[in-house]
Amino acid sequence: MALTKGQALGRIIAKNTSLFLCDMQEKFKTSIKYFPEIVSNSNRLLQAFMVMKMPVIATEQYPKGLGPTVPELGIQNYGIQPFQKTQFSMCIDEVYKHLKDNHPQVNTVVLCGIETHACIYLTALDLLEKGFSVHVVADGCSSRSMTDRLYAFKAVKAAGAHMTTCERVILGLAGDSKHPNFKELQKIVWEPCPDTGLIK
Repeated sequence: MALTKGQALGRIIAKNTSLFLCDMQEKFKTSIKYFPEIVSNSNRLLQAFMVMKMPVIATEQYPKGLGPTVPELGIQNYGIQPFQKTQFSMCIDEVYKHLKDNHPQVNTVVLCGIETHACIYLTALDLLEKGFSVHVVADGCSSRSMTDRLYAFKAVKAAGAHMTTCERVILGLAGDSKHPNFKELQKIVWEPCPDTGLIK
């Protein structure tokens, strides 16, 4: 899959983009730094993608042991069924098949969830190797350790992923205040995104 010039520059084209929500599950609530804020920001992205009628993929890491996706994320409200996995990367065969069968136009992924230095990092690498443009949402990803989180961000950027933020993605989906969905997107970002501890 060859990247277009726009993809290489980091441009997000709504019709070619999917949101990946990684492993925001019950057992991580108390161990992941800024977990409620990460989930809140990811929920904003989910709302925006639903407004724009864009595909969303969610996964759960070994849900038998780590529990289901937290209801605060809101995937249940949209009938999104998460893919179950044991490997760290979201890029399991079932996910690739789902994209190929249902959303073959997707060549760009917006990625958020946990943990940044494991599942997010390896998902980004797998997608980049397949030729996808990858946008990692800095205020939509976290780890148990801020050190792991920060150095994972450096690593995915060095590998070729674009680092971005929740609001930057949402506003970029419209690209113009005259877009028919802009007012709905504007409502989602009207209140500032909660702080996730990156800037001190």
